[in-house]
Amino acid sequence: MQSLIPKIESQLAALALPVALELPDGRRLTAPDSRVTLSFAHWAGLAKLAASQIGAVGEEYVEGRMQIQGAMRDVIDAAARLLPGNPAETDTGWWSRMLHRAASRSFHTVGRDARQIEFHYDVSDDFYALWLDPRRVYSCAYFRTPELTLAQAQEAKLDHICRKLMLQPGERFLDIGCGWGALLLWAAEHYGVDATGITLSKNQHAHVQRLIAAHGLEGRVRVELCDYREFRPERVFDKLASVGMFEHVGSANMAGYFRTVHDLLAPGGLVLNHGITSAQVDYRQLGAGMGDFIEKYIFPGGELLHIAQVLRELGGAGLEMVDTENLRPHYARTLWAWSDALEAQLPEARDVLRRSHASLAPGSRTDPAERTLRAYRLYLAGSAMSFEQGWISLHQVLATRPDGKLTSGAMRGAQSVYPFVRDHLYRSPKTCSTDSNRKPPPTS
Repeated sequence: MQSLIPKIESQLAALALPVALELPDGRRLTAPDSRVTLSFAHWAGLAKLAASQIGAVGEEYVEGRMQIQGAMRDVIDAAARLLPGNPAETDTGWWSRMLHRAASRSFHTVGRDARQIEFHYDVSDDFYALWLDPRRVYSCAYFRTPELTLAQAQEAKLDHICRKLMLQPGERFLDIGCGWGALLLWAAEHYGVDATGITLSKNQHAHVQRLIAAHGLEGRVRVELCDYREFRPERVFDKLASVGMFEHVGSANMAGYFRTVHDLLAPGGLVLNHGITSAQVDYRQLGAGMGDFIEKYIFPGGELLHIAQVLRELGGAGLEMVDTENLRPHYARTLWAWSDALEAQLPEARDVLRRSHASLAPGSRTDPAERTLRAYRLYLAGSAMSFEQGWISLHQVLATRPDGKLTSGAMRGAQSVYPFVRDHLYRSPKTCSTDSNRKPPPTS
């Protein structure tokens, strides 16, 4: 293992950011004015660092076999510089594609998806509340103007979606994967729609029910705990949104997902799909072990498609894409805001997680609270870096279900309520406020 040291020293010397190492035998390799220190308990961890297996190094940290000192922004900057170019993995072999599709199908049964959603979203509501905005919007914000705070940018995103959907009072609106209910309440309170949300998270379902009661919206807003494949409404919906959800669908199920969306949408209606996408056409997952890290600790079963594949599946289901927008840099800024908020409250976050994992003694090697906190620290900052670098992306796709009537709509042949001009987006928003004194909704 001693032969690793010269290689690692060479790697670190090439970094613009000074990094120090503490070796398993107690020696310290110190760079002048080091801003980051990595302390390894075992030589195997150093071997992973030498091989630029950043995901595996992250696992060493989460499992307590390595310690990190320094600001998370500096840590991630160093990690990015250690990576060998673009870490997106591609595999175009027919056998690999077939195996991947078979695995995708088995990973995304109704029961398994429910367990995977519970693994991520039911960690602890109080934990998420520490670093999300007051509305708990857990998706890419929209920094319509540079000076917006995260909370203001999330309100701008909610309104951006509602304006794209051209929501009107009395319309039936469905939110697939409604999270903690921010879009449901925004659409109901600002646009007067009759809103329904569905989620697989028990925590989120209970939280949204409390919000509906607190806002006096029981007759106009409702939430159901169910899988989109098992949702059976009495009537179809005029407008539909899915925000940050289809990443969990799985590539093998994407055609069926969009067919379900098609069937839930009234002819001539609009649907907005907002989700993370791959930056490469033949992408499977992030390389250098980063995809494996996210699969193990954060999003089991998560899969990303390139926007070209998304549009192909959407079109194959009988939907017509009418507008597509890339918000990739907005998500980088959103994630850095989440990361900075978590980093500023690490003791509080640790206490919250330990209260939700009270069965094991704090501080032990198997302490689940510490493992969760470490995983999220790396996940948030690492994801911010990935969006900045362009390794992954974020697209909003607006589509319609054509009604087949050439005379319906604002233009002949529109076959939907979409006007095929963007005037409704370019006009100054009337409902979106950036007033920082706006009273947030109750969170419980």
